[in-house]
Amino acid sequence: MATKQTPKPTVKRATRARKPQTVGESIIEGLKQAIAWTQGEHDNARVTLVHVPEVDVRKVRLKMKLSQAQFATKFGFPPATLRNWEQGRSRPDAPTRVLLAVIAKHPEAVEDVLRKAS
Repeated sequence: MATKQTPKPTVKRATRARKPQTVGESIIEGLKQAIAWTQGEHDNARVTLVHVPEVDVRKVRLKMKLSQAQFATKFGFPPATLRNWEQGRSRPDAPTRVLLAVIAKHPEAVEDVLRKAS
């Protein structure tokens, strides 16, 4: 007759609570991931790509029937910078192009925000 085996009691191991990462450790981890990404290691990398639109600043300004000075004043751009963009001597950076795209589609929203900020 076969003897019935009693199951062994399961022993739970005490798990150590993992201490949260410090800011420095988080930055180091991010840098290690960035280096791995540049070396072609894409296993655990999280990448978010955002399309930043190109904006014809002059076209936007003319559509609004504003002079360079009026446009610059209304939206807080230095007039010389606006001239440089329009004449192709420089190019707006990505966050500025996003703002210009919003101005092109919804100028009233930007005007409203700027009006309330004053």
